[in-house]
Formats: sequence, C-alpha cells, structure tokens
Amino acid sequence: MDKKVGKKEILLLLIIFAAAVIGYFVFQKLQSTPGAQVKVTVDGTVYGTYDLYTTGEKAKKIQIKNADGTVTNTLVIENGKADMISADCPDKLCVNQHAISSNGETIVCLPNKVVVEVEDGEEAQFDTQTK
Repeated sequence: MDKKVGKKEILLLLIIFAAAVIGYFVFQKLQSTPGAQVKVTVDGTVYGTYDLYTTGEKAKKIQIKNADGTVTNTLVIENGKADMISADCPDKLCVNQHAISSNGETIVCLPNKVVVEVEDGEEAQFDTQTK
C-alpha cells in the first residue's frame, strides 16, 4: 500500500512545529527575566530576603546557620548574582551549581534543607503552604 502525504498533513506538521518554536522562545524569555532579590529558606522557614543589586557594596556574604547556630552554608551576592560558595554537606552539589540571577532560578542544599530562590521582589497574590 502506497500512502502519500497530503497537503493537510504537511500543514498540520508545520503548525505544530511553529507552535513548539514559539513556545520555546516564550519560555526562554520568561525564564531569563532578571530578578531583584533572593529568598533564603531553611527547613521551609524564611531565613532572609536579600537584594541582588546593592549600590556601594562589593559583595555581600551571608552565613546561613541551622537551628543550633552552626554555619552550614555561605552565600555570596555580587553583581546581581547569588552563588553558594561553601557548605558543610558531604556532596557539595549546591556549591557546584552555577550562580543564579533570573526569576525562578534556585540553589538547593538538600542535606542542610537550604533553598535559595530568585524573585522579582513583588509580593505574590496567593501564598499557600500545604502539609
């Protein structure tokens, strides 16, 4: 049986391809929006919120401590980027992640339960937590 590809099938494939390309570029544009601040949480509790862009300062070094006061991670904010430079966890995956600066980007240290997330600086309309 010899089946030929018709005009309708070709048109459908072109529309799907175009939609995929447009979706990709829209997603990339949304992901690359520079953030204004980073929110640090430890074990689900907000540890602090820090500006990514500060005037007059070179670098801001934040020592993140656990409940008993021991420093577990060190975060450096410089030139609009946040970078985890040290951690006392065994795998050091958070230290090996790249510096973050765009909305939605995160650095996660699972052993120490530390999450650093870039935000745009505006309060969310809905803030919920589920258990």
